[in-house]
Amino acid sequence: MATVNENMGGFFFLYGFGGTGKTYSWKTLSAAIRSKGDVVLTVASSRIASLLLPGGRTTHSRFVIPLNITEDSTCNLKQGTPLAHLLIKTKLIIWDEAPMMHKHCFEALDKTLRDIIGYKDATKSELPFGGKTIVLGGDFRQILPVIPKGSRQDIVNATLNSSYLWPHCELLTLTKNMRLQNSDADTDLKELQEFSDWILAVGDGSIGNSFDGIDKV
Repeated sequence: MATVNENMGGFFFLYGFGGTGKTYSWKTLSAAIRSKGDVVLTVASSRIASLLLPGGRTTHSRFVIPLNITEDSTCNLKQGTPLAHLLIKTKLIIWDEAPMMHKHCFEALDKTLRDIIGYKDATKSELPFGGKTIVLGGDFRQILPVIPKGSRQDIVNATLNSSYLWPHCELLTLTKNMRLQNSDADTDLKELQEFSDWILAVGDGSIGNSFDGIDKV
């Protein structure tokens, strides 16, 4: 909140598996900042995820990110447009389910914000995302960017933490499963805890056979 209130700018990633309270955090943050009359843009990588956010939209819709993204891509918006003015006034951008997006999508937004905001303040053009406060969220255990006919190396290279932006990112972690706190019966709680632990173990690759390649069915 201090970063937003003082216009310090920052790049954060809120990491947590399902049920740890990421959506609750988005709603709380956006409500607190909007209550002061400031602008918060809430976006998500998928349409279904965006429905859970207050005023949520998909990232491609909000930032006009090209569908066929490349290393040199930028968002399809220009100086002086209503969307450009909205981005300049924005105090905070919340981007949910970020790990499923190609790193070039984040880099396109970064280059666009540096251009738009740096037009009036040249010092901002040297800062990630033009000095705006950006909070990403998601779980790297879930689906990563889909690369048609891509190898494991191609997929890893396309992820957010392979971007030049990642070293500027501050990682925040949620570890407590808040959904388990709402169970009434002890038996239900135990079963849910066991299932939750099993899901995490699958995501971490700590159970089952490790295999990377082509197998016969």
